[in-house]
Amino acid sequence: MCVKGLYVFTVLAGLAASGMLQVSGMRIYTSEEVEAVNGTDVRLRCTFESSSPIKPDDVVITWTFRPLKGGPRQSVFYYQRKPFLPQEGIFRKRISWAGDIMGSDASIIIREVKFTYNGTYICQVKNPPDVHGPDGEIKLRVVETASFSGLLLLAFAIAAAISGIVILLLIIASCRRCKRRRQRELEGNEEAPRKERKDPTACHPSRAVHLYLSETSIEIDSSDGMISDPSTGDSSSSEEEGPSSDDDDGGDDSD
Repeated sequence: MCVKGLYVFTVLAGLAASGMLQVSGMRIYTSEEVEAVNGTDVRLRCTFESSSPIKPDDVVITWTFRPLKGGPRQSVFYYQRKPFLPQEGIFRKRISWAGDIMGSDASIIIREVKFTYNGTYICQVKNPPDVHGPDGEIKLRVVETASFSGLLLLAFAIAAAISGIVILLLIIASCRRCKRRRQRELEGNEEAPRKERKDPTACHPSRAVHLYLSETSIEIDSSDGMISDPSTGDSSSSEEEGPSSDDDDGGDDSD
């Protein structure tokens, strides 16, 4: 008998080791404790992991509540193919479905929490054949005002948002400044060629302008704007004038 039992155990162990035998089980993940201010909304997050493929039509989700002062469990939420909200009790019109079956999310939202909501919330998920496994439990603590850690997180979030806005404004201002600078540089580059093409001879009449054309100098008098005859140092002209004067002198002698 013992030998037969040992044989069966050995076979089962071998099948499990080879992967032919799978043990069904559901794993559920929740926060241990959640704090919420009286009159605000709170999200009870519950995610699950199944060893079997998720079939939306077969998944069953159940949320129940165990009061802080003790007592029987109360139904909070039920899901099978579609969400079923409580129609009576303290959670009537206070529960919203916030999960996603294909995303392995079974979370819910409690709106406008009250001090009577203090207690433990149990999340149970079944995905046949995964119907066994520990339930997820969340302890909700409703307080009058946010704790120091909550206020610190809120202040940090506000400061981060303000810092992001300031940085964005600085980036926009810097981009605009660079754009204006580039426009000024382009305008300066366009004006420079225009100055270079300016006629150098166009000046005020009171200034003397000397033009040199074909080795002949033309002088413009700034006083009356008249152009005088060009003065040249040609020796041939002086030679031609010389004999004419001599001839005149000779004629006088002959007389």
